[in-house]
Amino acid sequence: MKHLKPLLRLKQSCAIDNALIEASLIMHKEFDITIVGAGPVGMSLTAMLVQQGVKSERILLIDAKPESTSLQDPRSLALAAGSKQILDTLHSWPTHATSITQIHVSRRGSFGRTLIKSDDYALTALGYVCRYGDVIASLLSTLQHQDVEILRPVSIKDVQESDSQIILTLDDGTSVQTNCLIQAEGGVFGSQSTQPVHRDYQQTAIVTHVHCSAPISGRAYERFTSEGPFALLPQDEGYALVWCARPETVARLLELSDAEFLQACQSTFGNRLGQFTQTAARISYTLGLNAHPASTARSVAIGNAAQTLHPVAGQGLNLGLRDAAVLARLLARDCSPASLAEFMQTRSSDRKLTIHLTDVMARVFASSPDHSWTQTLLGLSLGGIDAIKPVKKYLAEQMMFGWRG
Repeated sequence: MKHLKPLLRLKQSCAIDNALIEASLIMHKEFDITIVGAGPVGMSLTAMLVQQGVKSERILLIDAKPESTSLQDPRSLALAAGSKQILDTLHSWPTHATSITQIHVSRRGSFGRTLIKSDDYALTALGYVCRYGDVIASLLSTLQHQDVEILRPVSIKDVQESDSQIILTLDDGTSVQTNCLIQAEGGVFGSQSTQPVHRDYQQTAIVTHVHCSAPISGRAYERFTSEGPFALLPQDEGYALVWCARPETVARLLELSDAEFLQACQSTFGNRLGQFTQTAARISYTLGLNAHPASTARSVAIGNAAQTLHPVAGQGLNLGLRDAAVLARLLARDCSPASLAEFMQTRSSDRKLTIHLTDVMARVFASSPDHSWTQTLLGLSLGGIDAIKPVKKYLAEQMMFGWRG
């Protein structure tokens, strides 16, 4: 055994030396672009940059979570038709997705409704419902084929920006130098620092998966109530449910048994899908608007890091993917402060319009008392939108593809 001890010490020493060498390579290497956040938006941006000619070794993608955490995330995502186009170009469309071919919008207790159908726009689907982990898995496969490595779990402790570069200090003690820093890790409203445009809607969302006795294939529902929207998105053999209500109501709903919760769903939604028969575990998160963080000459935010929205109309991730598509095109052409400034200008209209639309729906139509004038107006407007085809077409195209002017 005494002859093994020097060998063991040698192996341990080599392992330590290799770790130090790897850390040193990162510490002294300069990157053109560093992307913080390996969620769908950050990974899509990375893949688009490589696809458009940026060398993978010039990009650093970091994330604070282990890979397994993202892959096992069961949350449901609503991806618009425009988002499918983006992911298709990357060969990153998830293997399993449920099509939304119709969207039924109504107000509980009011006349008037809008029904948007994919056939009216010569589309296969208006959107799709996917699991977060499935989207991550598809993007991971793309990045692996592109020889992109993700540094994780690691986060940034300090940022020092000069006229010529940014120096990042990571929580593992290493430092990296980069020309451009892209913040794509947004988190949820309740855990974010306050941004210039900030509004607490005094609502909490319950997210779960439910089954109904008479499902309608491909049809999604957005049903407004006095406390917030009750949304059902077709997924697998059932529906992804996002139920927004006042915090005290959500606290009560979370305490109910499964049978009592299903009955509460029935009372709120009605009988359009028959009886609510089954529910999965329930999770909740607070809702608010948090947008327009400060940018610098060499750093910008995209996706939820730039604009966290109310889930009404399901626009958050779709807006973030549009951010990534524009930013990739500009940075692939020229990784410089001028490109970041052009990005902010180019994305301004789509961001402002989408933020305004979701904010209005959340504040005016999704949180006004029953029988108020705003709710009466909502019922009438839904019927009017359904009758006035140009208005209906404009709103549908904004939700599917965003502002392209």
